[in-house]
Amino acid sequence: MEFSSKLIEKAVNEMSQLPGIGKRTALRLVLHLLKQPKDQTVFLSQALVAMRQDIKYCGSCHNISDSILCEICANNNRNHQLICVVEDIRDVMAIENTGQFRGIYHVLGGKISPIDGVGPSQLNINSLVEKVKSGTVQEIIFALSSTMEGDTTNFYIYKQIAESEIIISTIARGISVGDELEYADEVTLGRSILQRIPFEKGFKNN
Repeated sequence: MEFSSKLIEKAVNEMSQLPGIGKRTALRLVLHLLKQPKDQTVFLSQALVAMRQDIKYCGSCHNISDSILCEICANNNRNHQLICVVEDIRDVMAIENTGQFRGIYHVLGGKISPIDGVGPSQLNINSLVEKVKSGTVQEIIFALSSTMEGDTTNFYIYKQIAESEIIISTIARGISVGDELEYADEVTLGRSILQRIPFEKGFKNN
């Protein structure tokens, strides 16, 4: 692809680094920005810089946040004894959109995947185990995707906390095996949360 401007070429190259954005789509977006008022492009760039520089991770659940504690963890109306374990922020958003869950979350930041070089030490597992050991948790809900990596991660955490006197459950398999949680429709996901099953029963039936 030939460019008449090095500035356009650089902008297109940077834009095309985004997931699902090829060079042609990146060029279309860059040209669209050129047609907009300069202020709009400045606001966009300022928002991206502010997000990258000022974003924080909740000190309790590891969710993306604007402050030390995210809005969910800081909400006293939530059930802080009920923790839903998810892979990342997209899963938090998906479950929150169902309006069916009133507990709090714990964001692992990924799943155990030896093929990808991701082990337990690279995930936010230790802090979850410490929460359970503190005695303030009544129930853990595993809400990871129904994939081999998700099931492996669930089982690893289960082995770490199995001796604790808490309820350990997993979302009902209304979510198709192999599906990512974020793509589930809100009704199915909401029912899966409400109809969760004991985790030990789930893996024994597999």
